Amino acid sequence: MFSTAYLAGLGAGAGLIIAIGAQNAFVLRQGLQRRHVGAVVLVCIVADISLILLGVAGIGLMVKEQPGLLQWLRFAGAAFLSAYGVFALRRAWQGESGLQPTGEAAASRGRVVLACLAFTLLNPHVYLDTVVLLGSLSTHYDGDGRWVFAGGAATASVLWFLALGYGARLLLPVFRSPLAWRVFDVAVAVFMLTLAALLILQPMG
Repeated sequence: MFSTAYLAGLGAGAGLIIAIGAQNAFVLRQGLQRRHVGAVVLVCIVADISLILLGVAGIGLMVKEQPGLLQWLRFAGAAFLSAYGVFALRRAWQGESGLQPTGEAAASRGRVVLACLAFTLLNPHVYLDTVVLLGSLSTHYDGDGRWVFAGGAATASVLWFLALGYGARLLLPVFRSPLAWRVFDVAVAVFMLTLAALLILQPMG
């Protein structure tokens, strides 16, 4: 029973965590730059595990019954993603992208951590996916089985963000080209602005 719950949590967690694109794009960029990677990965892991545990503890129903909170997060997240998308376009246009871009070099660990928290906590889909959905799925298991399910989902989070943050260095030969960085930043900008538009146009529920 416990092994089944653990594997179910691992699979569900992996599917949902990998699908949270804005956060992943940010982690990937920090990994490529090799700047504050440990702090970014740690923030993502701690935030995800905390939300998973809250969902399994039964907070998911409370979140689902607070449409006002989700709507606030919806517009705040859209504004943040729009701003980040515009900054990415500016980096690509001005040629500031690269392994050691001047604009990013000045970013302190605190600023990077705050940006990471914004990508994580201002995305209302994070709450619907990790807190509500994983919390609901955990109810299929009795007693300690729910927490074993949570352990599987938490393991997926740990493995994914470690692989994304520290595995990004495998792409460094490609990103030694300024053109590759410009293409990457344009893609990130389009992705962020699209997500912002979807948050504005699609009601949460």
